Amino acid sequence: MSPSERLAQVKCFLLDMDGTFYLDDQLLEGALHFIATLRAQNKDFLFLTNNSSKSRRQYAEKITALGMPLPDEKVFTSGEATAIYLQGIAPGARLFVVGTPFLEAEFSDHGFILDETLPDYAVLGFDTTLTYQKLWKLCDFVRAGLPYIATHPDFNCPTGNGYMPDAGAMIAFVKASTRREPDIVVGKPNRLIVDAAAARLGLPVEALGMIGDRLYTDIALGQTSGITTVLVLSGETRLADLEGSLFQPDYTFSDLGEVAGWLETHR
Repeated sequence: MSPSERLAQVKCFLLDMDGTFYLDDQLLEGALHFIATLRAQNKDFLFLTNNSSKSRRQYAEKITALGMPLPDEKVFTSGEATAIYLQGIAPGARLFVVGTPFLEAEFSDHGFILDETLPDYAVLGFDTTLTYQKLWKLCDFVRAGLPYIATHPDFNCPTGNGYMPDAGAMIAFVKASTRREPDIVVGKPNRLIVDAAAARLGLPVEALGMIGDRLYTDIALGQTSGITTVLVLSGETRLADLEGSLFQPDYTFSDLGEVAGWLETHR
């Protein structure tokens, strides 16, 4: 299959949010045009984010407020994917969760018990309510050998004014203290989140394509999952970053508007 055929034949795009569809409280260039193009071509989309600090409902409400009405089921977070993964191996387990109240609620909604004393698993997410006490307790559990799961590996989360430290920075803190990496990282670029998204959509993995702004998560999915990847230069990655990177996209565009233009031309 030629490169042009690969992108044109994607049936559903997994779409990153931060730095791809919006930045802070502003839609990025071409975002709505891209969605309109997909709808005109009978293609589907699912917002797929590694950011586990919020629930899918919050993301849907945010995008709706920005001008595109969106039902909750069109958003899939690494927090939800992690809950689904743990449900498959340890339903009803006791968890120590380093995360926001929204991430804690995600696990409670999936039948887990939150336990800060004798948990079965330690789970680290993007915790914007992080305290030193939480990190200290997490390090104690990790050092003691408790199974250790992280929702995603992103070092930074893009904002309108730069970047804020993300879960990957917290993983690095824990490793410096305990010498342990997470046993499992569920979110991008791990194939676990792609398989879960494909199951949600009722499509084979090969029918999916990933659009995002980050090489080591969004674009790395091409290596772990074999799906078509599209890099947009509207967020973290700059064109110069591609030189020497282990993670090369199948396509590179300035923004979603350019992706829409390509799809219209190659329909």
